[in-house]
Amino acid sequence: MNRMAQKTVIVTGAGSGMGASHARRLHAEGANVVLTDINVDRGRRNADALGERALFVAHDVSDEASWSNVISEAERVFGGVHGLVNNAGINLERSIDEFSVADYQRVVSINQLGVFLGMREVHQVMARSGGGRIVNVSSTSGLRGTVHGVAYCASKAAVMAMTRVAAVEFADDGILVNAICPGFIDTEMDAGIDADVLSHYVGMTPLKRRAQPDEVSSLVLYLLSDDNSFSTGAEFVIDGGLTKWY
Repeated sequence: MNRMAQKTVIVTGAGSGMGASHARRLHAEGANVVLTDINVDRGRRNADALGERALFVAHDVSDEASWSNVISEAERVFGGVHGLVNNAGINLERSIDEFSVADYQRVVSINQLGVFLGMREVHQVMARSGGGRIVNVSSTSGLRGTVHGVAYCASKAAVMAMTRVAAVEFADDGILVNAICPGFIDTEMDAGIDADVLSHYVGMTPLKRRAQPDEVSSLVLYLLSDDNSFSTGAEFVIDGGLTKWY
């Protein structure tokens, strides 16, 4: 069943990890997918692998002009925008004492400012398309504190707060806005975590494993599809039960 047929969805950070998985799943369900990433080689390769109904646009999510270009290309090629997955994100691990202002601002500019710009820039084109769905990728780190995660935790908590505001402001235009909060996922980002730390948290997870990216993509698909007709302004936790220990 093509649950996303005749819908166009922008997926940021689609060069690797969860973003690439979301793009593949949405495309398989019939969507036109605009893959964006700052890594041109990876992003273009993923779009080429999908073939028809896939478009790659080089994109810095922290830059207003870059967002305008993505929206323009989506409208030019596919005629409108019906969905957005604000997935792009980074994590720099430092103690608070060791975090420079520049590093803190770098995390916030991508994880937080990028989400704000995405929602703002897509709002009117999505309204012109007759409504739509936005999924903002937060994290369980936005729900709790993690050592050396001051910038990441702050930015991901902000994503949830902005999601609530957008859900209220965009409702009259038929746009539903939700956040997802993944736990530990088998991606390159998690591969950078210290092995002992990762083992500790996987051991604390009731399901005793990390999620595969496609398991998160199933949730994204639901929230972007017409199956979701009434959930907005919510945070959907997908962490194997990890945060229930806290």
